[in-house]
Amino acid sequence: MATSQIIIALDFPSTQQALDFVEQVDPQDCCLKIGKELFTLGGPNLVKEIVNKGFKVFLDLKFHDIPNTVANACHAAADLGIWMLNIHASGGRKMMETAANKLAQLEQPPLLIGVTILTSLSAAEIQEVGFNGSPADNVLRLARLADDCGLDGVVCSPLEASAVRTATNPNFKLITPGVRPANAALDDQSRVMTPAKALQAGADYLVIGRPITAAPDPMKSLKSIIESI
Repeated sequence: MATSQIIIALDFPSTQQALDFVEQVDPQDCCLKIGKELFTLGGPNLVKEIVNKGFKVFLDLKFHDIPNTVANACHAAADLGIWMLNIHASGGRKMMETAANKLAQLEQPPLLIGVTILTSLSAAEIQEVGFNGSPADNVLRLARLADDCGLDGVVCSPLEASAVRTATNPNFKLITPGVRPANAALDDQSRVMTPAKALQAGADYLVIGRPITAAPDPMKSLKSIIESI
């Protein structure tokens, strides 16, 4: 299986486009992320198909509900053979602990990752929805809580990676979206960093979508990022 630190976000408007892209990449070069749009289009069967091609799959559905519902959803997702999935850390201690305990019963559980603060949110937007303090303050608080609840890591902006790395256990995984090569457009991301700098800041895995999938030559873009790190 892949040991790559790059997770390509398969944010395509059709399953065929996603599968066409998957045929162009090697499981040794990248992991793949399936989010809400593609999962809604292709469902569990698409996840299984991509897993069966040898890819580590990060199922990015950000579960957030009452504890029992989230735990059962995580268990069902694990049956698809995925490598990693996520839940919203803002769902609270009981939700995270229940999900972690449910997955711990499995022989080979996927990594359970907490979502802290979405990288698309600015400081003003975070305050508008009722989170006091800076984005970094909120990310750090939620990351510590996720670590305490037995999660395997968190999703956070690369700008907060260094602080989270210092505040959590050494094996805690940091997955960072908002990663853009120096010459790439920001798109809808507000808190960004280049791939090399994100790894230097403490990130374990880099989620990169459009700078690769929307590039004129996606494989050239992927290889360029691999070389840069």
